[in-house]
Amino acid sequence: MWKVYKWDGHYIQGEFISEHSTEKAALAKAKKKINYSRAVKSKLQAFKQRNEIVIWLQEKDGTPMGLIIKKTRKKKGDAMASTE
Repeated sequence: MWKVYKWDGHYIQGEFISEHSTEKAALAKAKKKINYSRAVKSKLQAFKQRNEIVIWLQEKDGTPMGLIIKKTRKKKGDAMASTE
C-alpha cells in the first residue's frame, strides 16, 4: 500500500493523509491535498535495503512538503544463488 504523508512543521513524515493501492492514486491525492511541484523517487540504497519505495514531494525550490512511501516484500528467491 502507498501511504501519503504531509509535513507537519516538525517531521516530513508527520501527518498521515491517506493510503492507496496504486502509485498513481497516491500521487493524485497528494497533489490535491499537498499541492506539491515536484515528485522525486528516491534511489538511496538505505531505502532499498529496508525494502521501501519513497517518493519525496517538494516545492519548486526543493523544500520538502511530504512523502509517499510503500513497503515492499522481499521475494523468497532473491537471496538464493543460482544453481545453473
